[in-house]
Amino acid sequence: MSSPRELDLERQALDAARFRMLADHVPAWIALYGAVDHRCLFANRGYAEAFHLTQDSIVGKHFSEIVGSEAYEHVRVWVEQLVRDLKPVVYERELIQPGGQLSFLEIHLIPQFDSQGTLLGSWVLVYDITRHRLAERRLRESEARLDKFMQATVEGILFHRDGIMTDVNQPLCKMLGWSADELIGKHVLSYVDADELPKVREVMLRGQELRYETAVTHCNGSRIPVELIMRTMERDGEQLRMAVVRDISDRLANEARIQHLAHHDVLTGLLNRAAFMDRMALQMRRAERKGEMLALLFIDLDNFKRVNDSLGHLEGDQVLTTVSERIVGALRDSDLVGRFGGDEFIVLLSDLTSRADIVVVLEALLSVVEVPVKADGRALSVTPSIGVAVYPDDGRQADDLIQHADTAMYLAKARGRATYQFFESSLAEAAYADIVLEAELAQGLTRNEFELFFQPQVEATTGQLSGAEALLRWRHPRRGLLAPDAFIFVAERHRLMLNLGEWVLREAAATARRWRENGLTRGHGAMRIAVNLSRIQFHLDGFADTVKRVLQESGAQGQWLELELTERMLIDDITHAPATLAQLRALGLTVSVDDFGTGYTSLAHLTELPLDKLKIDQGFVARLPDDVGAQAITRAIVQMAVGLGLTVTAEGVRTAAQWQLLAGWGCQQFQGELVGAPMPLAEFEAWVKAR
Repeated sequence: MSSPRELDLERQALDAARFRMLADHVPAWIALYGAVDHRCLFANRGYAEAFHLTQDSIVGKHFSEIVGSEAYEHVRVWVEQLVRDLKPVVYERELIQPGGQLSFLEIHLIPQFDSQGTLLGSWVLVYDITRHRLAERRLRESEARLDKFMQATVEGILFHRDGIMTDVNQPLCKMLGWSADELIGKHVLSYVDADELPKVREVMLRGQELRYETAVTHCNGSRIPVELIMRTMERDGEQLRMAVVRDISDRLANEARIQHLAHHDVLTGLLNRAAFMDRMALQMRRAERKGEMLALLFIDLDNFKRVNDSLGHLEGDQVLTTVSERIVGALRDSDLVGRFGGDEFIVLLSDLTSRADIVVVLEALLSVVEVPVKADGRALSVTPSIGVAVYPDDGRQADDLIQHADTAMYLAKARGRATYQFFESSLAEAAYADIVLEAELAQGLTRNEFELFFQPQVEATTGQLSGAEALLRWRHPRRGLLAPDAFIFVAERHRLMLNLGEWVLREAAATARRWRENGLTRGHGAMRIAVNLSRIQFHLDGFADTVKRVLQESGAQGQWLELELTERMLIDDITHAPATLAQLRALGLTVSVDDFGTGYTSLAHLTELPLDKLKIDQGFVARLPDDVGAQAITRAIVQMAVGLGLTVTAEGVRTAAQWQLLAGWGCQQFQGELVGAPMPLAEFEAWVKAR
């Protein structure tokens, strides 16, 4: 199973591949240079090949190494202008090719900033406009060649006298949707977009020879962005104005796409983290000036990892896309929506009058997101957990709001998922308490404050002792004896569970060896010690190797230990779990599923997994023998497990009636108060000797 870092790297690689594919197919040469060292950070295929390099070999080279020292001195003035003005720069260059041909390039330098507005580098977009320049040259050379060019070029061309069109070519007619007869004799301003009229009228009055961008109107009313190249020339013995009209829709779309990629998530099209933070800062300043309320929503999809693991990342991406569309659809245009990565979304609500307004949005989000999503031909239910932090009550800084909303979201998950939770100051206090407890846990490990209690397990038919479950306890120096419920959640969240889990495994292995050395297990069969595994422990890469090392260092045999896993742990890693379980069993360990019946394990999964034992959850056993429903479920579990060749242990057996009923169904082992409560090591050993 991939770690979160590996998943993040995979997502970054996918994003980079998509961007590279787009860049390689844009009709332009594209490169990115660092602002400080002017070294190439990225180049598309066209740019690299133009300088006889590859996309890999060009990266890291200084600009002067790529274009040559002479060209570097020519371009340097434009780079300095970009650094000075921090604005895009456009210029042209003429190059003589090795064969003597003259080519013309149009270069766009676009600055790239970080979230604080610091210049990081500049994008270089190079367009080969040789054919346009040569066309202009031919126009100036002769009227005959101009007439021929007008019919051959793909650019729109028109001539006008005092604004009245005297001639047009077919590409212009096609561009505007009018015939030549309909255009000739009309004023050029009739076809200029209304917003652009003042600019075009000013150019006409001055009679300048220049190029500039504007927009014209198609016969259907649509707007067409164009570049106009204006010239004054003599034709048929009179002075006319000529305009080359170039449709730049594709170019602008490509530039807009590059800008969009810099500020938006590639998969969902939502704002990325940097862009969201920038816009959030603006909203917060506006709210501060006007004394308004904002609400930050941190949304995390519950159990989304199961979708990726079971269906693959492509289907997972489809789920994320659908969910993002639903989130946007439930909000107003004035609300900000971003994706922070993975299955985390963030929303900033504005124009609020009270918390009741926020609740309306939260209820709407819960209802639309949890609607089943179609993926791989099946309907998947994905639910959100939402944390809410309110400005200014819960913080006046963006980072504080995000942290508090994130804290509230985790509490929503802890309270059952598919719900929302407002941040409260007590949450911050709880977070501080977690930090304190985390430190105490680390100290407890170094100070040997932990110990194992043991609860006996016996055979159903003979009552013979068959083993014991090792249960972790913490003798806290101030709070006394603590059960796992008081600290396991913090240990797992801060990865202390890895050290704690390995300590339990080592202690259980060492105890099993001592029992055999002092003869305690004599007459009690296998007498295995069962150890509960944590989710983070089982999913750790190389866990089976860790177990093998513990056995070797403690002098214990795998046959003396039993490892207990929950259903959720197996299903969360159903792809890799079978291999790990097989490695553990190869070491001689017994593998059991704890609390069976409360998770998501299907019959198909049971047949796929190399298991030895099922432990029926005590929640079912506690309702026996009176509850008919509990009887049906428990009996079915026992019969199913026996049919699959698995040993069945019932937890929480408290009465003789429960024992008798379960034994009659075929349950082989019992554990519970009727047998014996969890005991400290010395007390348990005395209990065994007394038997």
